[in-house]
Amino acid sequence: MSRFDSYKNSFANAELTRSETGVLEVRFHTNGDKLIFNGHTHEQFVDLFHQIGADRDNRVVILTGSGDAFMDAIDPEGFDFFTPRGYDKILREGKKVLMNILDIEVPMITALNGPVLLHSEYALLTDIILATPDTVFQDKPHFDFGIVPGDGVNLLWPEVIGSIRGRHFILTRQILDAQTAKDWGAVNEIVPANNLLTRAHEIAEGIAALPPLTSSYTRIALTQKLRRIIDEGAGYGLALEGISAAEIARSMAENA
Repeated sequence: MSRFDSYKNSFANAELTRSETGVLEVRFHTNGDKLIFNGHTHEQFVDLFHQIGADRDNRVVILTGSGDAFMDAIDPEGFDFFTPRGYDKILREGKKVLMNILDIEVPMITALNGPVLLHSEYALLTDIILATPDTVFQDKPHFDFGIVPGDGVNLLWPEVIGSIRGRHFILTRQILDAQTAKDWGAVNEIVPANNLLTRAHEIAEGIAALPPLTSSYTRIALTQKLRRIIDEGAGYGLALEGISAAEIARSMAENA
């Protein structure tokens, strides 16, 4: 079992604060501003979500971002897509981070403070999603890099917004505004930016007032289908992503 004091300052790209009632706020950032996702954060977040899930004193978890975006920027630093061992690390981390989110057995809220252009699957594995009017969704980096979107977005968007809509969203790199996302069932509430975290904590405190086993077991009950979807599909999707990355590496070598 983890203790909050032992891990709260352990993550360079996540600021953790917890209320006396057990509401844990996790704010992604890079040097205090919006998160720049890279290979180091990819590895870091596996342990982040594991530690959160192992701490039985967490009653509700809120995920949010910094600056003007939840997650809209990526840097290839720290990723090795082009060697078998390098991609094996990405594949193992990619599967584990999703299961570690699902292994957080308390209700989770995502407060989207702005655009989500990558790893929107993190939010879709939480139970309640709040957005600002400026929030937009897109799966941008995969096709930008020429690789298969196989890290979970391929599984969760068709599940959340419907098979045809979800496949169109991925294949066309559709930009989904907050209102459309709400209409399609991917967002619960659209909240003014200056009230976003206040609203998230208001909902969280209401949930935290429930008996601990009630709230915890409800999260477990509500996520069984998602657990099956991720367990059955994440490894295969990431393997397809790796094959496409190998093809990109071959083409780059030929054109060098």
